[in-house]
Amino acid sequence: MRYFIKLAYNGTHYHGWQYQPNASSVQETMSKAFSVLLNTEIVLTGAGRTDTGVHAKEMYAHFDFDSSFDCQNLVHKLNSYLPKDIAVFSIIPVHDDAHTRFDALKRTYEYHINTFKDVFLQDLSWYFHQDLDLDLMNQAAKLLFNHTNFQCFSKVNTDVNTFDCTIFEAHWKRENNSLIFTISANRFLRNMVRAIVGTLVNVGLHKITLADFNEIIESKNRNNAGFSVPAHGLYLTEIEYNYITK
Repeated sequence: MRYFIKLAYNGTHYHGWQYQPNASSVQETMSKAFSVLLNTEIVLTGAGRTDTGVHAKEMYAHFDFDSSFDCQNLVHKLNSYLPKDIAVFSIIPVHDDAHTRFDALKRTYEYHINTFKDVFLQDLSWYFHQDLDLDLMNQAAKLLFNHTNFQCFSKVNTDVNTFDCTIFEAHWKRENNSLIFTISANRFLRNMVRAIVGTLVNVGLHKITLADFNEIIESKNRNNAGFSVPAHGLYLTEIEYNYITK
């Protein structure tokens, strides 16, 4: 029997989701907890990887287990056993071919910029005090919809079959002292969101024009795009499946 796990984590103290040989990861921490509580080795498969320091407000993973168990009771035990920066919301029985990574229809990320130095948000948003032209940044974000190849925003030397992604949503909003960028797509390349945000920040600083932004995408060259913003401002916020109801 296959099960999906819906979870969240603060990524500050983890070297990303995926197993790391000499560092702590969310995947390893979760797998150990399941293995202890189910008294057998459990290997979790995640919906994707998040880099060191990146957070997830909603993440999915799956595992296989043949014996029956009380899902709600296991959720309670997991939340008691796991460290305080990982929370399990639910465990959902699914069909045997269900896959958290390959079946995801849409993923949504948010990037948080804090314009006021808040000591309580230093690990949860990027402090950036320079004035940004948010209207111009939103105009640039709309240009993303005109493209599908985003190689210019991908980490170099990445082993992928295609650089094509379908963007569903991309916009900035201001909330008090925070600037929040929301982007949704069918898939994302490694480091893609952080590179897009860095390039949009350059637009907001009037370092590059809208025409420059468009040419950067068309160049398919990472060296032409902007800097990669710090990981601690990035959140995976939603993953959609056609057989999981919210």
